[in-house]
Amino acid sequence: MSVSTFKRGLRVPTRKAATEGKPVELVPPPKQVVIPINQHFGAPNQSLVQAGDRVKRGQKIADAVSPGPMTVPVHASIAGVVKKIEPRTQSNNSEGICIIIEAEGEGPAALVEDGGPDTEFLPPLDPFTCTREEALSRIRDAGIVGMGGAGFPCHIKLAPSKPVDVIIADGAECEPYLTTDEAALTEKPHLVVKGLAIVMKITGVNRAIIGMEDNKAHLIPMIEREVRLGGYSGDIQVGLCKTLYPQGGEKMLIAALTGREVPSGGLPMDAGCIVQNVGTLSAIAEAFTLGKPLIDRDLTVSGGACKTPKNIRAPIGTLLSDLPPEFIAIDRSALRKILFGGPMMGNAVSSIEIPIQKNTSGIILMTEAETWTEAEGPCIRCGRCLRNCPMRLSPVIMNYSLEADDFDTALTAGLMDCIECGSCTYMCPARIKLVQRFRVGKQRFRARQVLEAERRKAAEAASAAKAASASAAKG
Repeated sequence: MSVSTFKRGLRVPTRKAATEGKPVELVPPPKQVVIPINQHFGAPNQSLVQAGDRVKRGQKIADAVSPGPMTVPVHASIAGVVKKIEPRTQSNNSEGICIIIEAEGEGPAALVEDGGPDTEFLPPLDPFTCTREEALSRIRDAGIVGMGGAGFPCHIKLAPSKPVDVIIADGAECEPYLTTDEAALTEKPHLVVKGLAIVMKITGVNRAIIGMEDNKAHLIPMIEREVRLGGYSGDIQVGLCKTLYPQGGEKMLIAALTGREVPSGGLPMDAGCIVQNVGTLSAIAEAFTLGKPLIDRDLTVSGGACKTPKNIRAPIGTLLSDLPPEFIAIDRSALRKILFGGPMMGNAVSSIEIPIQKNTSGIILMTEAETWTEAEGPCIRCGRCLRNCPMRLSPVIMNYSLEADDFDTALTAGLMDCIECGSCTYMCPARIKLVQRFRVGKQRFRARQVLEAERRKAAEAASAAKAASASAAKG
């Protein structure tokens, strides 16, 4: 099988050995979960429960007041009693409203069998006989978002406004340390393939590619076997890519597997593709087969300060600090940095008392040797950031422009096309935190757009009021 790739990119240490090939372990039943009511990219939700309410596992507990296209509900991940509804710090380092549910019972008594009396799942639905609208509604009702990190509502991706002819299952998992996508392809290939077939049915696309890096080539026979046994219609193939960062980015994967390029400011559908993470596909299959909402998350817990690195499955809202030390042991004396996500694109947080969310792919507990705290130096214009940017942008110009508050030049240099992969920061000899600058720059630009829109609206309202007053005076 040929091995494809994209232009540029980095060869970074994978650091996956600690959890590679390890099975996913179910966490001990948590005594509580802290569930953010907003875990998606889109319009905000509101709580549907109150303190004191008893909820079942799988019960919908938050949704938009007027559910629109960019909304997905949130469900209880354990059965228990709602103790509080209050702001808590989340993995993006901002405070958001969370529903705190306390489990009833301890140990085995806290375990809830899926499908039992303490669960409230959706009824099973045949994805191959139901209508397209019913299928999209099921995916939304199950609260499924992209599990690769962005948290984009899945049902929106599967209703593209432009023609699509290729579905790509993203199993590249190029981030160092993380191994849950590999675990999904190892332990649940039947669900991944079924989820892919469901997506093909919904979109009417007959061609699909399961993209993986060549460090997972040993999984190909198993996946191809599931494709044969499934007997699904359409052409499902495995595409092998070089182990190169950021191969798992959807734009990079599209370029490697199809040779197509997503245009500036565009989306995968502009290149005729839809990209879905393999974990998302597995969740889609369970939403139809079991009626199970997205209430559990597979993730990797690793890093030099983790004495028991492993892949785990945890109810959404679980706090790492609530897990028994014999299950997840942390060397607190060596702990210097906590990351939610991978080391290249993840967010650093201040403590382990942050809830696991739908898009939490890993928690990395890093030692001093695995990170750096050096002060930034001056840019020496070495050009490494330009040579290694997979999007072929100009990070150095973007940085200078943002420092000068020159958004026009920053936008021209590619600010809004930046995928925040961290390649420029990784290669910068001056240790300039470029990705952080670009994230803040995007937030400032969007805030400026909102402010300008509000000013225009106010000016239009004032103009209309003045015209109405003048008209009344003439009358």
